[in-house]
Amino acid sequence: MHQQLTYQLNLLNPQKVCFIRMSDREELYNLLKTTFILLDDGDRRLFGQFDLSPTRYYALLHISEKPGLSSSELSDRLLCDKSNVTRIVKGLENTGHIVRKPHETDGRTLRLYLTEKGKNVCSQISTAHQAYNNLRLNCINEISQGNLLENLSILNESLQEELSFTAQPANGYYSD
Repeated sequence: MHQQLTYQLNLLNPQKVCFIRMSDREELYNLLKTTFILLDDGDRRLFGQFDLSPTRYYALLHISEKPGLSSSELSDRLLCDKSNVTRIVKGLENTGHIVRKPHETDGRTLRLYLTEKGKNVCSQISTAHQAYNNLRLNCINEISQGNLLENLSILNESLQEELSFTAQPANGYYSD
């Protein structure tokens, strides 16, 4: 088994360096985590140019993909609790990106729709995001990309299956 020699600073004594062996699995996990953080930071910077957070952009994207989406469905798609979705929806409504309309048959449910402003912004950001992702992922050749897609798909399926057997908190989702 390949093990990488890494070091860790002792927080109580920064001059003392501890060397530890990292397994391939730990190294893979840390690399995936770092990749996520770098991609997320880039997304935040890009979406920030449009005065949106990543969560608000993805809310717009989900509503554009399924006009009339309910807040409950949006909560499931964003993997956040209903109180967070309520705050997100109110914010997007206040900025003129979405409107809430009553459900045709269920008076308790509101449906979410993009306004013209929301459609325009969502389209602009989607185009910019696609171009930015092409730039960011340009360093991966097609053969490696195919292998990466296959392996990440397998990993995602395994993680989803594992999470389906793991208990969630009482409200359904962890929040910040």
